[in-house]
Amino acid sequence: MSGFPPPVIWFGRPVLFAGLESLDRVDYRSHLVVHGQMPALPAEELAELAENVDLRGRGGAGFPFARKLRAVVKAVARRRTRPVVVVNGTEGEPSCLKDTTLLLRTPHLVVDGALIAAAALDAEQVAIGVTRAGTEESLRRALAERRSVKPPVTVVRLPERFVTGEGSALARGITNGIALPRGGGVRTSDSGVGGAPTLLSNAETYAQLAVAARWGALPYREIGTPEEPGTVLLTIAGSTVVETPTGVPLETVLAACGLDVGQGVLVGGYHGKWLTPEAARSAVVSRQSFQRLGGALGAGAILPLPETTCPLWEVVRISRWMADETAGQCGPCYLGLPDLTASLEDLVRGGGQRAFDRVQDGMRAVTGRGACSHPDAAARFVASSLAVFDDDLVTHTYQGGCGRPSQDVLPLPEVESAGTIVVDWTLCEAHGLCTGVLPDVIRLGADGFPAAGVMPVPARLLSQAARAVDRCPALALRIQ
Repeated sequence: MSGFPPPVIWFGRPVLFAGLESLDRVDYRSHLVVHGQMPALPAEELAELAENVDLRGRGGAGFPFARKLRAVVKAVARRRTRPVVVVNGTEGEPSCLKDTTLLLRTPHLVVDGALIAAAALDAEQVAIGVTRAGTEESLRRALAERRSVKPPVTVVRLPERFVTGEGSALARGITNGIALPRGGGVRTSDSGVGGAPTLLSNAETYAQLAVAARWGALPYREIGTPEEPGTVLLTIAGSTVVETPTGVPLETVLAACGLDVGQGVLVGGYHGKWLTPEAARSAVVSRQSFQRLGGALGAGAILPLPETTCPLWEVVRISRWMADETAGQCGPCYLGLPDLTASLEDLVRGGGQRAFDRVQDGMRAVTGRGACSHPDAAARFVASSLAVFDDDLVTHTYQGGCGRPSQDVLPLPEVESAGTIVVDWTLCEAHGLCTGVLPDVIRLGADGFPAAGVMPVPARLLSQAARAVDRCPALALRIQ
């Protein structure tokens, strides 16, 4: 199977993907045949179950679900109001497709988990936040298959931005459509959707909760490792979704997808860290294993980097994208991340010690100062990249490059082109001024000339493209 939804594979017995052995999508009738009726558990019993199986958020932070649930219970008792249950199905990480796959192919497990939590809390409503038309349609279809649900479940479509999935941004987006991080240190468990105490976790977490509630703790713990029981969903190379028990060697998972560790493996996506090839070969799929080796499981995005691409130019691409994904609310993010990316690009072009010092200053300037964790995570990604690809860094810093082009291996969202920049090779003299104006589009090869002769320009960069054309002293560029 190819295309979208992405292909899925599993090791051993499928748990979240049960039913997909013979079906493309598990509808409600098939869901009941595969999983049985949904149980009902009081809040403390549900929290004890989540604690027993060490259920943690699968959206990135890995926060214990039982602590979230108990925090909402306390807030409800203190404020004497009914809470809201929120499913984060936005998945703004371009290298992660696991939640999207669940919502498209096994949506009823996600809905079940949210409803189990809502019943335990006597929640006023369940809200599922999404950003894509396909997931919205799949969820509305799933709810129609159930005919009626209590409490009511609403599906909210929000802008497709990386920061939309940040907890306070999602809660604000569901409340009033403005999906921007709130800042100020207020937890959604105290004040989330509409100011009500809100239990918020991602789609996979709720699907795991639905399985654990049906099976009970002991059968659930028979899969995976004793420290981290159960299965994990991984997105491999931005294209294949794998369900695997914890404890399976990372190399085994990669090999099943026709891949190897290459120059290193980015684990946890663009808010994650790199594993060296040696570390990746010794890693097993678990939060503890990745952390011990210097990585992070995060949202389960696994990105091996092949030998054929320049790692540092790949890093610049992702740093630039993360800078563009700022919510624009605070200086460390809105101003600091573009400055950090510019310094990083200067360093990779051969800027020497001065450029290296500016990158270090840029990382310090954004860390711990944002309204959300995005600038911290972007700086962490850059720091991890420079540490793991230190040999390449020396080559670029003092020799201007490693000779390998960026093959755009690390996935980014497709951007609709509003035009193209065309190079007239008979006129181009490799001044390089154009890339200073339009670095998101025009990249130079090792010879100093543009790396491509025809380059798509997104609508938001058309004015910059016009300036790049005007700046070329050889008149070698045109927009068409």
